[in-house]
Amino acid sequence: MPRFLQEPPHRHGSPASTAVVLVNLGTPEAPTGSALKRYLGQFLSDPRVVEIPKPLWWLILNGIILNTRPKKSAAKYATVWMEQGSPLRVHTERQAKLLKGLLGQRGHHLTVTYAMRYGSPSVADVLAHLKAEGASRILVVPMYPQYAASTTATVVDEAARWLLQTRNQPEMRFIRNFHDHPGYLAALENTVRRHWQAHGSLGDQDRLLISFHGLPKRSLDLGDPYFCECHKTGRLLAERLNLKPEQYQICFQSRFGKAEWLQPYTAPTLHTWGSQGVRRVDVICPGFTADCLETLEEIAQEGRDDFLKAGGQEYHYIPALNEDDAWINALADIAEQHLAGWSTKQAIDPHALETSAREAFKFGAQT
Repeated sequence: MPRFLQEPPHRHGSPASTAVVLVNLGTPEAPTGSALKRYLGQFLSDPRVVEIPKPLWWLILNGIILNTRPKKSAAKYATVWMEQGSPLRVHTERQAKLLKGLLGQRGHHLTVTYAMRYGSPSVADVLAHLKAEGASRILVVPMYPQYAASTTATVVDEAARWLLQTRNQPEMRFIRNFHDHPGYLAALENTVRRHWQAHGSLGDQDRLLISFHGLPKRSLDLGDPYFCECHKTGRLLAERLNLKPEQYQICFQSRFGKAEWLQPYTAPTLHTWGSQGVRRVDVICPGFTADCLETLEEIAQEGRDDFLKAGGQEYHYIPALNEDDAWINALADIAEQHLAGWSTKQAIDPHALETSAREAFKFGAQT
């Protein structure tokens, strides 16, 4: 097997171009047991996601989890599946199109597309396609506001694996996080305030729950900054909303397995509030830039049931940023910040390209 991937044909006089790739977690191809088995097999085999000795985890994953969990997960995906496909993929694709349009309005000449870390379109396939189309500069945007080794870092890992196989590598940049970016925070604030305009502000017996995806507590003990960045996002959002400490709570959802995860946990908090007389809960999930299973099923459906069955009276899930105008503007600002120094506003000069090609042909170039 060749060490490097075959290089695409090169034509002298072709313009160098810039691309932006939005990368989100991933999704199964369909809400079926077989599709979920493939997706979960890839996702849960990533050593950044599950830090258990590989031989032991292989037995657990292939002997138990992949024989029991896919069918249950498929049933949950079926409750949120859109006509166009998985919500995460649909929203991420729309975000890429809107970002391309906005950056174009700001004078940038570039390609904007998207990839999924697990599933398709894969990071490697998207990068290879961009390279074949002439992209020599690529900005990778992991769509995780808060950095974690199991999310942002694994996107970088996957891009690096592709680079290891690439002879003529493009220049690449990666965005690490944007958990405290003013535009991102303003977009979150706007979504909450719009929700309050429609449903009324919080009363004395009401709460805002700010829920982030959980991680094993061990990740924090080993130096992962995710917990701290989540708390900073939550605190800054609460300050923008003029909330008192007793009016909101930062929690962590989606716990998996028996190990201790980051706390407090979302589901038990909702149950406690319902049983203690909290009347209404509004929930926002700032760590998810696009709605997905964890927001639409776990929070919007299961969370509602937990709270109302415990005695709560009113429950609202505030949708993710998705295609919100303020968010797309913030995303463009973030991208522009990291595109700095690349010639993305310079128009193509056909004469200069033709001259470059002629010079190459003088020295024996064939194409």
